[in-house]
Amino acid sequence: MVDEQLAARGIADPRVLAVMRRVPRHRFVPPELAANAYEDRPLGIGHGQTISQPYMVAYMTQELALQGGERVLEVGTGSGYQAAVLAELGARVYTIERLAPLAQAARTRLESLGYSDIEYRVADGSEGWAEQAPFDRIIVTASAPAVPVALASQVAEGGSLLVPVGDRERQDLMRMRREGGFMNRAKLCAVVFVKLVGREGWGEPDPEEAR
Repeated sequence: MVDEQLAARGIADPRVLAVMRRVPRHRFVPPELAANAYEDRPLGIGHGQTISQPYMVAYMTQELALQGGERVLEVGTGSGYQAAVLAELGARVYTIERLAPLAQAARTRLESLGYSDIEYRVADGSEGWAEQAPFDRIIVTASAPAVPVALASQVAEGGSLLVPVGDRERQDLMRMRREGGFMNRAKLCAVVFVKLVGREGWGEPDPEEAR
């Protein structure tokens, strides 16, 4: 996975590549999909959600440019895989998931793997985590119709926000960096993510979605 799907496609940060080798991705997918865990594609984890393809996890992680010690907010805990990658890079991870069953399963999984210093919250991730702000980095693993104002406001000076923005079918991965009190915007690449549900996302979920 690392040599053929990541390094060969431009992931060059040696720390990111080392972490992607180390984190056992098969532990973060349903047992029946374990044989497919290292394929370069997203996989379903239930409740209409997915674990992102390895390349996208590595790409977004590389764009965060973590050195260690940063306070990082992850919006969309999902399976917990991205949180594990961030923690392995020395970040102080705060992760939000709106679906309680996914959040609990991720927490149990991460703690069983020895990740004991992650903060969890079940809430509307589009509104961020104001009580713990500001954050050095914010990473959003679901797409929004526009950059959520609440999340942008929780970025520390010199920090950045990664968020997919666009319509329901296609988005652009945006990097918002706070410099001199202003948020500078850069378009990184075209992506397709599940939708960010919440007040500053795509509104309320379908009643059947959380089952």
